[in-house]
Amino acid sequence: MRKLIVMGITLCLPLLAGADETQQRTADSRAVIKAFFGELKGELEGAMKSGGPVNAIAVCNQKAPGIAKQHSAAKGWGVGRTSLKIRNPANTPDAWEIHVLKRFEERKAAGEKPDQLEHAEIVTEGGKREFRYMKAIPTAEVCTKCHGATVPAEVEAKLQALYPTDQARGYQPGDLRGAFTIRQPM
Repeated sequence: MRKLIVMGITLCLPLLAGADETQQRTADSRAVIKAFFGELKGELEGAMKSGGPVNAIAVCNQKAPGIAKQHSAAKGWGVGRTSLKIRNPANTPDAWEIHVLKRFEERKAAGEKPDQLEHAEIVTEGGKREFRYMKAIPTAEVCTKCHGATVPAEVEAKLQALYPTDQARGYQPGDLRGAFTIRQPM
């Protein structure tokens, strides 16, 4: 009997270690996204105060990719943003991200709060294992100044100039705007 218990514990230890690793990677991902979001939000708020939505568009166009790159380089991970309705083609979701974003929409429709939606998973792609994490980005009232159904003419002109294939419109407060996404090599 004792031998059976020891064997059972031995078999379960890797599972427990894997669960601990996933929990730690999730916590680390949350921290990086919190920092990324905080930095981006600060830049956007400053731009809105100094020149309104047109200045905020410049932040998303010019500064947001650099902020993501900075956080990616600091950790050696892929850090970014994506959506089912993209504005910047560089943020086009991959198949895994599309699946998770659709699940987020289903979960929101079932009553979950958008700011609580997240997903973590270890996946194998091309023979390589990686930890993937996504955290939903809910649409705030201020977001509708550039992402709403109607935007001022000067915002429309700037968006058309920078993003001629823009799909990121028609949002209302509380909608799922997209998600932060992280890829951690294992």
